[in-house]
Amino acid sequence: MLFVRRLDWLVGRLIDAAGWLVLPVIVLLFLQWPLRDLVHGYSRDANDLGQWIFALYVACSVTAATRAGTHLAADILAQRYSPQTRGRLKKFGALFGLLPWALFVLIGGRNIVLSSLLARERFPDTNNPGYFVIKLALWVMAILILAQVIIDLLRPSHKDAP
Repeated sequence: MLFVRRLDWLVGRLIDAAGWLVLPVIVLLFLQWPLRDLVHGYSRDANDLGQWIFALYVACSVTAATRAGTHLAADILAQRYSPQTRGRLKKFGALFGLLPWALFVLIGGRNIVLSSLLARERFPDTNNPGYFVIKLALWVMAILILAQVIIDLLRPSHKDAP
């Protein structure tokens, strides 16, 4: 299915790109001390920026872990199962675990995310812009999980592949 392959490619590229977000988070965490103690300023700004970058990184990491087979995997038990059984369990988990949870996050968080986004909510302590990105990351996470659920459910299993 062309749609599934393209969606899989897109999610993969987004996850790969998000992996690079860890570098500015590390730099911003490192800079907080010299900014606070040597420059006597901007450490809270670095912290605020690091928080919303980290929120986006974590939002993408859930799907990255699922794609890598390390999220929600009981590997000690599953190693004994056939590939077909593991495939069915993966689809079952996606359909009855991840799909309802991601929809709940999208629907249940609607008011919080939209009000924050529309108001372009700022960090409460510093009044710096970007706090809404942290709340928007909740939807990024849920949308990526939904996309991965679609991929996992519609991708042919090894047995069905030509």
